[in-house]
Amino acid sequence: MVAVLAFAGTTAAIMQTLVTPILTRLPDLLNTSASNATWVVTATLLVSAVCVPITGRLGDLLGKKRLMLACTVPLIAGSVVCALSSQVVPMIIGRGLQGMGMGMVPLGIALLRDVVPKEKLSSSIALVSASMGIGGGLGLPLSSAVAEYASWRVLFWSTAVLALVIALLIRTVIPDVPAGARGQRFDLPGALGLGAGLVCLLLAISKGADWGWGSATTLGLFGAAVILLGGWGCWEIRTTDPLVDLRSTARPRVLLTNGAALFISFAMYASMLVLPQLLQFPAATGYGLGQSMLAAGLWMAPGGIMMMLVSPLGGKLTDAKGPKFTLICGGLVIAVGYGVCLALMGSAWGIMVSVMVINSGVGLAYGSFPALIMSSVPLSETAAANGFNTLMRSLGTSIGAAVIGLLLAHMTTSAGGYMFTSEAGFRTALTAGIGMAVVAVAIAGTIPALRDAGRDEETRRAEGVQGAGETVKSA
Repeated sequence: MVAVLAFAGTTAAIMQTLVTPILTRLPDLLNTSASNATWVVTATLLVSAVCVPITGRLGDLLGKKRLMLACTVPLIAGSVVCALSSQVVPMIIGRGLQGMGMGMVPLGIALLRDVVPKEKLSSSIALVSASMGIGGGLGLPLSSAVAEYASWRVLFWSTAVLALVIALLIRTVIPDVPAGARGQRFDLPGALGLGAGLVCLLLAISKGADWGWGSATTLGLFGAAVILLGGWGCWEIRTTDPLVDLRSTARPRVLLTNGAALFISFAMYASMLVLPQLLQFPAATGYGLGQSMLAAGLWMAPGGIMMMLVSPLGGKLTDAKGPKFTLICGGLVIAVGYGVCLALMGSAWGIMVSVMVINSGVGLAYGSFPALIMSSVPLSETAAANGFNTLMRSLGTSIGAAVIGLLLAHMTTSAGGYMFTSEAGFRTALTAGIGMAVVAVAIAGTIPALRDAGRDEETRRAEGVQGAGETVKSA
């Protein structure tokens, strides 16, 4: 069961980096402009951010296995649409459908609480949670190899087959578990409000550099996001069965965990954005390493493997010392990894070592988030709470992409009539990665300990239901 859920999460996460190797070729492949081609990436980001918390809540209401199976449908359909596309609009639609499948990750994490014995829960959660990073780390070299030696359409046919295999595995391996929030209603106004607010916010973040950070469009979107998300928050507090229980989210343990997730994700994405460029920059610059697209992906691949290996160890560390300790260790390891990169960025081997260290830290940190979240919310909210944590990770990567992209675009040098990112620009971006990891560690250090006496009655009832379920499973 754990292997299937980790495989599902990894495949869903691969969708995020799937088009990276062919991004520069998309304008020619789809007969469109470079600006329009960027929507192929933006569409997946927007749709996944909107759908993940909604999917999580529906999993609590209707059953997590049922919703995981439902997530495979848009993954398969979106992959097929992309594989058959020759124009930008169908490709954007297909990529949006793929983004809907990202809800499998928090659903799989929440499902572990229902089906895995307590002694194996921490390591299982760590592996499935880290599958988001593993998919991103392994997806880049795999898609680079396919794009270089086969038709780009093979990328999407491959993901369609993977999603179909996952659907069959989920159906046959994962047991049916009663919905934790059965009988409650779905908060449609809350879903619409959150979706509209997130679209405005993420559009402003992801496209602000293209439109201009001071443009009326960007500022208008930021303003609309503040109004919509503020109104959504007021609604969620007043409604009986909210999409996201903001009272649970506001608990210091949950709130601080989500804050740390935001900064850890920023730190993770900085390496994914900076290091492939360093590897592929021309050696004539004096700091670029002149690697091909495929070679750059292969140098980065050990980072994804390290995350896979470290995640179960993080689970054991959580059992021994607690998830807060694991999160702090993860943030510190990420900071050390960026320090190694600053010292060794002049060689491909140095970058590979630094990626392995950084991703080891990400594996530790990502595995600790669900353990912190699920120990602090009732059983009826596990999928929704994990979905909200996944959303915070997505916001972290989005903000990281915008900030790091801005740094690299503005710290430039010129040679031969061309402008390109300077060595100081890359070093500043790597230093920002250290800073974000240190901030995450500082936040994690303030996460309060879990005290049974302070937990609400609903949480205690939920644990009683869980214990009864474990007794039935044992029988």
